[in-house]
Amino acid sequence: MFLGTHTPRLDDKGRLILPAKFRDGLAGGVVITKGQERCLYVLPTAEFRRMAERLQAQPVTHKAARAYGRVFFSGAHDEVPDKQGRVTIPAHLREYAGLDRDVAVIGASSRVEIWDQEAWETYLASNEDGYAGIEEGVLPSGP
Repeated sequence: MFLGTHTPRLDDKGRLILPAKFRDGLAGGVVITKGQERCLYVLPTAEFRRMAERLQAQPVTHKAARAYGRVFFSGAHDEVPDKQGRVTIPAHLREYAGLDRDVAVIGASSRVEIWDQEAWETYLASNEDGYAGIEEGVLPSGP
């Protein structure tokens, strides 16, 4: 499980050093693709496969599944982090997420998300008030 917020920087070649606490979970390979709200999803290969299988199980007549799959798969980039835990973020994905130098790398349970640092701070600020009221319907009720 990926948890926490980290603030590494992209180097001039578009490489990102993954946070040390995420490296073991991503060492076997990752798929980086367009996420929602203009962030990037970094998925362990096995998690990407699980998501792909769920999308592929949808009937081809399901318009929303087709649309989501097109964006999800067409922007995907796979690689194995190097010995320093670096991955290269391709230019088309950096452009999509508005990444320049300062980024926020957040743990989001089964995936890692990469955000432009300023966009992440804006997202948090604009969603903080609604966060308190979201639990009902999102989290299952306790006993």
